[in-house]
Amino acid sequence: MADTTVRIDGNTLRLPGGAAVRFIRTLRLPETGTHALPPGLGEFPVRRVADYPDTVPEQWRSRGGVLLPVYLREAMWLSFAGTTEPAALQVGVGKVCAVSGRPWSDRLSRNPQNYVVLPRQPWLDGINSGKGTVRQFVAVPLGMGATVEGQVTGEEVWGGVQLQSFPLVDGALAVWREEQRLRAEREARSMKAAGGFGAAMPMSAPPAPGAAAAGRARPAAEMGLGVGGSMRQEVYQDDRPSTDWAEESAGRVFVHLVTPPQWRRITGEAPPPSPVDRAAYTRAGLPWFDYYDQDAEDLAPTDTLDAVKPVGDWIGDDHEPWEEPSPGQVKPLKDVPGKPVEDGDW
Repeated sequence: MADTTVRIDGNTLRLPGGAAVRFIRTLRLPETGTHALPPGLGEFPVRRVADYPDTVPEQWRSRGGVLLPVYLREAMWLSFAGTTEPAALQVGVGKVCAVSGRPWSDRLSRNPQNYVVLPRQPWLDGINSGKGTVRQFVAVPLGMGATVEGQVTGEEVWGGVQLQSFPLVDGALAVWREEQRLRAEREARSMKAAGGFGAAMPMSAPPAPGAAAAGRARPAAEMGLGVGGSMRQEVYQDDRPSTDWAEESAGRVFVHLVTPPQWRRITGEAPPPSPVDRAAYTRAGLPWFDYYDQDAEDLAPTDTLDAVKPVGDWIGDDHEPWEEPSPGQVKPLKDVPGKPVEDGDW
């Protein structure tokens, strides 16, 4: 029987089949206009729910998974660097698909596509708004109706983030592995012919947007994800035959989002410092990123997600000052097992 265990490696979630996911802290964008990719400012710490049976809410124990701390209105993005083999990854925000806007499903769908393809998709900063853009993930408390879940379904029951991975079927995986072997041989021959100097180095996944900056049982104060500003980022259309993917998922994990005070009460750890001031970051001359892939086909927008209002419409205007990065600050990109994470009922 295939191993369906999700594990934590540092702050990386490793799902069966090779998918790797990290949650990255970042600058929150203004809710008007379309912007470059914001930088990464370090990883969110991730802990297993099972390690805190006496301090997590009972409902969380039944759902299993992991938890991470996030401030009100703090932004995040998901990095897929470190994914070792192709995988189809579903990303849910309150069990609403962040790609299609449809309800969470235990099956992959192609019309509309309800997943991202790894490692083809290097990161995901928000819900799919189509036309080469996404709208930034921003944390808000449940109960106000500001989450994507609340606006799409009319209820806020789940919160958090849900991940589910599907591997390639054996035949397609064997073909991919053979292609990788032949590619490695070609690169080795090229290096040898060049005497080890001046030859093309093996290709790798594009760096995460924040790589340069980051070195990219009491009642719970539960959080969910709403949306903020728009940025230039494609959600790539899958170019594989649908039969290449397994019909059933290899593994899944529920990611609970908690406020910093709740994080301290549950884990006993200090939460990360408050989010970095955007104006100070820009004035320091630190980089932003612009990613464009002329060979890729972006998924079309969905009516459901297009109607989601930004969090400012629910909790008031954003008073943090905004300074546009100068053109020189925008950098172009491209043209071990740990303890298992317990799954539960959700």
